[in-house]
Amino acid sequence: MDNIIKFNVLNVEDYLNLHEKCGFKEYEKEDVTIAIKNHLFDAVLFFEEKVVGMIRVVGDNKIVFFIKDLMILPEYRNKGYGKLLLNSALEYISKNACKGAYIGLMSTVDYETFYEKFGFIRRPNENFGSGMVKFNE
Repeated sequence: MDNIIKFNVLNVEDYLNLHEKCGFKEYEKEDVTIAIKNHLFDAVLFFEEKVVGMIRVVGDNKIVFFIKDLMILPEYRNKGYGKLLLNSALEYISKNACKGAYIGLMSTVDYETFYEKFGFIRRPNENFGSGMVKFNE
């Protein structure tokens, strides 16, 4: 594997490109600029100098962390890159989180098992209600 992960180098163009090629909702360039400026951490995966994946962490940097935008270009999936990126984000969180901090994420359909390998639990269950989401219009 000729890949490298760089931290906190994510730019708007790479973000928008990954979002489009991974089939996620598109956002306005100005909105992405603000989002990148305000997130806590990002890790960008390069393969032979091409951006092929990324992950972001948002939150308050102490009690609440949310893993957002773990994306790998389709042709680079199932090669262990998602694991590398998620481990990078979790390492960042472990260095900044207080004991008992909340680390959340919303899994894409059929990727729940991947996240369970890292200690994430499915909701709802006997202890937690279902996660919920609302999109601003």
